[in-house]
Amino acid sequence: MTPIVTIPAAIGSPGYSSELPREEESVPLARSLVRSSLSAWGLDYWAGVAELVVSELATNAVKHGAGRWITVRVTRSRDDRVRVSVTDGSLAMPIVKRPSPDSVSGRGLLLVNEMTNGWGTDLSRRAKTVWAEIEVTEAPYES
Repeated sequence: MTPIVTIPAAIGSPGYSSELPREEESVPLARSLVRSSLSAWGLDYWAGVAELVVSELATNAVKHGAGRWITVRVTRSRDDRVRVSVTDGSLAMPIVKRPSPDSVSGRGLLLVNEMTNGWGTDLSRRAKTVWAEIEVTEAPYES
């Protein structure tokens, strides 16, 4: 497997990114990038939600995307928001499915929609980026 390099954002919103092979083994690496990023910002409480979101976005990119690579980004878009995004080489828009109760797949974007403050897709000439924003208000007190 190709060595993974995490790159901090040099300008703009604080963030980290990593270019990963477009294969199933990259999904846990995407989760790790998100978990590490949130920990660096003192937002460990929100890591579970962010990991689930990036897992769904990265899985969609692996299964339905194009190209050899995906790029995973985690940014502090605002003080109270974290943006998780995954870019792949396809221009096909993601489709929110309505699976039957006994379906074993097809719920990823429904979960992303319910667990975030919004999600969307940005298209460029050669790729698409699917992103989601998570509100990271102060974590509840835990004893």
